Amino acid sequence: MLKIYNTLTRKKEVFTPRIEGKVGMYVCGMTVYDYCHVGHARVMVVFDTVARYLRYSGYDLTYVRNVTDIDDKIIQRANENGEDISQLTERFIDAMHEDERALSVLPPDHEPKATQSIPDIISMIEVLIKNGLAYVGNNGDVFYAVTKFDNYGKLSGKNLDDLQAGERVDVDLAKHNPLDFVLWKMAKANEPAWESPWGLGRPGWHIECSAMSTCCLGNHFDIHGGGMDLQFPHHENEIAQSEGATGETFVNVWMHNGFVRINEEKMSKSLGNFFTVREVLKQYKPEIIRFFILSSHYRSPLNYSDEQLNEAGTALTRLYTALRDCDANSQDFDMEYKARFDQAMEDDFNTPVALSVLFDLARELNKSKDLKDKAASLAATLKQLAGLLGILQEDPESFLKSGAVNGESESDAAIDQLVQDRLNAKQSKNWALADSIRDNLKALGVIVEDSPNGTSSWRRE
Repeated sequence: MLKIYNTLTRKKEVFTPRIEGKVGMYVCGMTVYDYCHVGHARVMVVFDTVARYLRYSGYDLTYVRNVTDIDDKIIQRANENGEDISQLTERFIDAMHEDERALSVLPPDHEPKATQSIPDIISMIEVLIKNGLAYVGNNGDVFYAVTKFDNYGKLSGKNLDDLQAGERVDVDLAKHNPLDFVLWKMAKANEPAWESPWGLGRPGWHIECSAMSTCCLGNHFDIHGGGMDLQFPHHENEIAQSEGATGETFVNVWMHNGFVRINEEKMSKSLGNFFTVREVLKQYKPEIIRFFILSSHYRSPLNYSDEQLNEAGTALTRLYTALRDCDANSQDFDMEYKARFDQAMEDDFNTPVALSVLFDLARELNKSKDLKDKAASLAATLKQLAGLLGILQEDPESFLKSGAVNGESESDAAIDQLVQDRLNAKQSKNWALADSIRDNLKALGVIVEDSPNGTSSWRRE
């Protein structure tokens, strides 16, 4: 039975979809004014892995991940660049899709954009005003009245009185309450705007997700995901908006992935420890980055460092080395390893434990290479289970022989010749020459692995 930690109830619960066999999942996507950073990569990979496992488990999944393409930061960046807003957002949406493909993240079923959802957003705001939960401020903006919604704070565990006490005195005088948040902003000069019952303006950030999620998945759906930083106020506000408009439970299970830390410090532009996916891809193969993200449980902090990524590269190399020279196309799978893998994933998508099962499987495969049928079964099982995590899908030989991400490296043909020269030297008992060639290969970043039958294979470090 699949169990998922539900942020709303603060415990693991047996997952029971609203409609048997079907799952609706919404994940908060990117605000597209810049390239995706490592934190975005974690959201992409984590929920891609959740989606892969749900489908493998037999669920008919509808996966929705939105794009925020209108926002204060987008407007500011477009003005700084002297660029049209739609040109800016389309450029970064394309870049986001490139990063996704590099990280083997499968596209969601639906990718709604805020700018294409304006009629639905306006309609939801009208209902909230009609229900007495929203009002037009004296500056023309439309606000949500948080004190009118029962149980505001139930997701984050925050108390409304405590939140009120923590607010500064010099608040926005347009609001009835300092905690009220904007649903519709009146147009400012030279900003994009849409017609509405309240005049020209644009939506607030929180209402966008409420409208897009319910339009794609219905008023009540199974799973809502995103980064832990969105729990309050964004997801709290989504609940207030959606349930206030529909009168129905919004979401059954809330999933939040942990923060990314850089060398044990929280990632922050102000600290100068902020890395885009593209910057990291210049140093590491994409599959190493994906493996690194999955090596920590999705709810735990993820500590990014060169040391951690290098360890991920070494570990992934071990798995590919086990698959080398194996036929992984067998339809005969090892059910014991499959059961252990499933048990790990069904315990709140515990990918570190699932990866440990893959390493146990690889060790047995290495010991069984002389047993053709058993090796084929183990190799096929390893490749299939790893595929559910989005890894080990390259040809092992290609992965192991591929050079560094940047910089020049010796050609495969030249290395093949050096390896053969070393073998010839060994057969001639010219040990000094053989050792010298091995040292030269190591200096080139090439590891030679001798087999008991007198042949040698190689891989790049």
